[in-house]
Amino acid sequence: MMKKKLGIYIHIPFCSAKCGYCGFYSKSGSSAAEQKDYVKTLIDDIKRYGKTYGNSYLVDTIFIGGGTPSVLPPSCIREILESLRAGFDVDPEAEITIEANPKTVSAAKLQVYRENGVNRLSMGLQSFDRECLRTLGRIHTAEDFVENFHLARQCGFDNINIDLMFAIPGQTMDIWLDTLRKAVVLSPEHLSFYSLQIEEGTPFYQKFMTGQLEEIPDDVDRAMYHRAIAFLKENGYEHYEISNCCRPGYACRHNLKYWSMEEYLGIGSGASSYVNGIRFTEPPFFERHENDFADETSEFVFTGLRKTCGISLDQFARRFGREFWTVFGDRRKELEEYFASGMLVEEDGWLRLSETGIDVSNRIMAEFV
Repeated sequence: MMKKKLGIYIHIPFCSAKCGYCGFYSKSGSSAAEQKDYVKTLIDDIKRYGKTYGNSYLVDTIFIGGGTPSVLPPSCIREILESLRAGFDVDPEAEITIEANPKTVSAAKLQVYRENGVNRLSMGLQSFDRECLRTLGRIHTAEDFVENFHLARQCGFDNINIDLMFAIPGQTMDIWLDTLRKAVVLSPEHLSFYSLQIEEGTPFYQKFMTGQLEEIPDDVDRAMYHRAIAFLKENGYEHYEISNCCRPGYACRHNLKYWSMEEYLGIGSGASSYVNGIRFTEPPFFERHENDFADETSEFVFTGLRKTCGISLDQFARRFGREFWTVFGDRRKELEEYFASGMLVEEDGWLRLSETGIDVSNRIMAEFV
């Protein structure tokens, strides 16, 4: 019998320095002993989960994220990957990604990653502009990034993502376009581009509340977003998800699991999972929820609408045993304004957001909750 496929996310909560905008579960200033203890516990958890799921699934994607996984000694990454292969059936063709800060990688680390099967690197640049990097509190320079991007190529990485950020206080359209141009010159296989979000509990939020930080106006934010899409398309990239573009054939297989409601297992502090219709989160959050039919259908829609192709109505019917508009027919009236304006499109058996619809995606997705 063919095994079901599973993605595994490994969370590394350590950073050299925590950026002022970051709302992820992470911390700075960890000692070597603390990191070693965390990895030991992580491997114990991998073994435990392996006993539960290891024989039932084929793991076809692994994503080591954070935090900043590249702060760990390379031997720790080797141990993590060895334990995953010992406890799970890992596809030899699995996509294996690790996130890295340009200031914390080295040839030695990159070589160990490649030797242990890591075949995709996600590098957090955010901006090529010195003042933007300073505002964000990034520990690297643009020069650090370029040097280590080329080093990654020399070490054999032929699938690299660059993370970019726009709507940074003080950032103009010209500064944003300069970053996009310099990123494209490097010819990465994948680019992620996110609008700066000011989240509660972060230093940026405190500065915003006290008037020390001013948000970029919404119209400028949206203009930057749409200019990025146009520019990247002009340079041969496909816009396949709200905040992601790639060269043909280089969409992130692991992240597509999240947007397609495929199963994934999160291991490590605060990591989230979706397995057998159950969503659960690792300590310190201790959350668990078994989805009912309404949860499953709603989540299928509002995660799937993040993809520019949208959701297949035939796939919906096969998965849930009911036609899409039988389930959501009572929402049709509220959605008419979005259909009429072209923000929501139904054609050829697919339901999707148009590029202008993405600007109000939260409002449209909320109709399906």
